[in-house]
Amino acid sequence: MLKKIYSIYLVAVVLAAALGACTAPPLVDKQVDISLPLSYTDSQDTTNVAAIGWRDYFKDPYLIALIDTALLNNRELNITLQEIAISRNEVKIRRGEYLPFVGLGSSAGFEKSGRFTRNGALESTTDIAPGEEFPEPLPDLMFGAYASWEIDIWRKLRNAKKSALTRYLSSVEGRNFMVTQLIAEIADAYFELLGLDSQLEILNRNIKIQQNALEVVTLQKQAARVTELAVRKFEAEVLGTQSLRFDVEQKIIETENRINLLVGRFPVAVKRTAGGLDKLTPQAVHEGVPAQLLLNRSDIKQAELELAASRLDVKVARAQFLPSLGISAGLGGQAFNLSKLVKAPQSLVYAMAGEMTAPLINKKAIEAAYSTANAKQVQAVYHYEQVVLNAVTEVTNRLSLIHNLEESYALRERQVEALTESIDISNRLFNSARADYMEVLLTQRDALESRFELIETKREQMSAMVNIYQALGGGWN
Repeated sequence: MLKKIYSIYLVAVVLAAALGACTAPPLVDKQVDISLPLSYTDSQDTTNVAAIGWRDYFKDPYLIALIDTALLNNRELNITLQEIAISRNEVKIRRGEYLPFVGLGSSAGFEKSGRFTRNGALESTTDIAPGEEFPEPLPDLMFGAYASWEIDIWRKLRNAKKSALTRYLSSVEGRNFMVTQLIAEIADAYFELLGLDSQLEILNRNIKIQQNALEVVTLQKQAARVTELAVRKFEAEVLGTQSLRFDVEQKIIETENRINLLVGRFPVAVKRTAGGLDKLTPQAVHEGVPAQLLLNRSDIKQAELELAASRLDVKVARAQFLPSLGISAGLGGQAFNLSKLVKAPQSLVYAMAGEMTAPLINKKAIEAAYSTANAKQVQAVYHYEQVVLNAVTEVTNRLSLIHNLEESYALRERQVEALTESIDISNRLFNSARADYMEVLLTQRDALESRFELIETKREQMSAMVNIYQALGGGWN
């Protein structure tokens, strides 16, 4: 009776300890708390340029060829593709963990027992017919299959597999986000290159105008109508403009090589549309509504998937506090002679065992892992909210920039027209001795600067067209 009571008491203690092991620290329940505005500019039009494929958005054939090459050869993008492959393999690893492990095994060995051991003494005192005694030394041959399986009663292994799968999908979205950035970088650099071509053309035209003015002043100096100072001033202006041309040519080389680096090739001349930015016009932008960002922006979808994976990680970490159930089994043959190894059922051996374990003492490591998973989940919520907030702010800023650049370009166009007319006027007045040569020089300089600023504003407009496409989530599809 005493033994029975003791056994019941021992079972109760074990069950109580197991239940105690199942308790986990409280979870910090942090939910996403962000509400999107209904529109960017009080418009409910859902037409969105992000739905347009990049081939249709960027119609320049040279730019399309550059992007096509970059999507194949860009080193950073190819590194990301390998990270996706790594994530895919992690899913396979996690999937295999909750399936039974089955293997084949064999062993061979021999043993000799000493005479004054239990086995040796037993054999020496037993009446065994000649030829029936054990061989000495005693061989031991075995061949069979074995299996082990952890029963996923708390879905710990399945949740780990789902977490790995979610992170794989997240890595795919990360690749898509990199594609949008790569396309935007190439397009931005391409339009910058066209802008530099336009600036170089302006400089070449301006140098011709200044050289003609220098010839006129030289003739006037010979006729004693102006002094040597005027000639030197005009000559200095020509030299200054010529030096600017080399600065622009260097920028063209650097911009070409930046494109080549993105495309994944060594420095070569970049083929592009002739004529620079002069004939290009930014197309109209339809931004849709902010809610569409959740579907179009790859970085938002990546953050959302990371949040889902972190919540699964919390479930996996919590399951570590619960008992785990494992089953192991084996089936095969064992004998001391190779000829007897294949005889059944005499050589048949099999075994099966079940095991349940639960943490009891020193759970600090499990608690720390659970707390870490919990903190990462809260961190993922804040990260998701921050990504959404950044996306809406980015689109709003770029829409405002597009509007302001349109207004600025219209005014700068009028400024260039006025200064271009001023050059003709100042030349006529100078030739009729009604204007000082400094007025001619300043007018030419102002006109050159205004043309440069006009081209720079056009480049910013094209860049804004590229950036709003990226900000709205276009390009990855």
